[in-house]
Amino acid sequence: MQLDPSIFKAYDIRGVVDSTLTEEAVRAIGRVLGTLAIEAGAPSFCVARDGRVSGERLLGALIDGISSTGIKVLNAGAVPTPVLYYATKHFGNGTGVAVTGSHNPPDWNGLKMMVAGVTLFADKIQDIRRRAEAGDWITAEQPGEVESVDAVDPYIEKALNGIKISRRLKVVADAGNGIGGPTLLALLSRLDVDVTPLFCEPDGTFPNHHPDPSKPKNLADLIAKVKEIGADYGFALDGDGDRLGVVTNTGDVIFPDRLMMLFAADILTRHPGEPIVYDVKCSRRLVDWIAEKGGVPTISPTGHSLVKAKLRETQAPFAGEMSGHIFFNDERWTGFDDGLYSAVRLLEILSRSDDPSETLRSLPNAVNTPELQIPMNEGEPKRFIERFKSECKFDDAEHVITVDGVRVEWKDGFALARSSNTTPVVVIRFEGDTEEALKRIEKRFTEEMRRVEPTLRLPE
Repeated sequence: MQLDPSIFKAYDIRGVVDSTLTEEAVRAIGRVLGTLAIEAGAPSFCVARDGRVSGERLLGALIDGISSTGIKVLNAGAVPTPVLYYATKHFGNGTGVAVTGSHNPPDWNGLKMMVAGVTLFADKIQDIRRRAEAGDWITAEQPGEVESVDAVDPYIEKALNGIKISRRLKVVADAGNGIGGPTLLALLSRLDVDVTPLFCEPDGTFPNHHPDPSKPKNLADLIAKVKEIGADYGFALDGDGDRLGVVTNTGDVIFPDRLMMLFAADILTRHPGEPIVYDVKCSRRLVDWIAEKGGVPTISPTGHSLVKAKLRETQAPFAGEMSGHIFFNDERWTGFDDGLYSAVRLLEILSRSDDPSETLRSLPNAVNTPELQIPMNEGEPKRFIERFKSECKFDDAEHVITVDGVRVEWKDGFALARSSNTTPVVVIRFEGDTEEALKRIEKRFTEEMRRVEPTLRLPE
């Protein structure tokens, strides 16, 4: 069969339902995934879905495909992606798929996949495409058993183990009508916290705002509610619950790289001298902060799957990326990205403070640009970045890092250019300790980009 190549992304599988991502495609992918699980010796296969309108039928097609290989399927139902990740630990198979469109528009959906403890990305995802198109899968004489399982209660028990709330806080929790709302409220109901829920009922049409906390416009309702009721702070989840956004009582957005400072400082009190993983988009201030707190700053390419791979390689106790994926890998949690658990850990840390919002605001900050995009034709961004890597000259910089694009660090800021793994654009971002530093770094970096490629059309 022929599958739309556009659905096979760098970190997961994603597409427009019934257009690029069809039930037939999901069923074929399920057959390959079941085969991969059997080949890896997995005893069973966990599955789940988020709250999107198309979720139930795509999950049905996925289960058909996986079970046709003969492997047992454990269906956790409609739960956040982190609950699915935890299910693979709880049931001891290390193998699972979440049917989720994450923060994409309502007519999209997709698959986040792991087999035998390894999250699938890049070449492994392309291999799924190759095998699905070739019909390279196992077909059993009898389909595997499909069992409905409860993963939420075990997840909650594990998540709350060891959490100590020092004083009662007033918080607003905005789930954006994603699937994370009910589980988050169930978690918080077991803790000493005054919580005001906002859009915590799953609704795959997302009638209030889009469930993507990385975009400040999606935090407007949360900020308004926090101010209205005088909450200590507010937090927001994305559509499938694996990312976290945070705002203060005055409406300041605490971007994830600053939030990671708070988490890293706490982790390093118990794990001194260990690596802390961050992605190439994160602030230079975070790098310095980790070192000052006694950790080893460890850079990773962008992408939740790639950060997980770096986490597995380094055995770091903590990792995070600028998009809001946060990974606790210490004695209390199990190394996957989890917005719900991160919210609980944040509650624990901030409950020790007399002024939680001031604790958040006082984290080191810098002056930076949002992500800027240079649109190109398909295939051109990667070619340009390879040229830029080989031809650029930054003798005045402290470091030139090429793990994912080109990140150039000066003592007072950094510049980044990388090829997006999801759309045909070059992404650039600049940061400086001051406005003057930011302008100098932006000018220096863009002039070098134009020297390498004079026809480049930079965003204004």
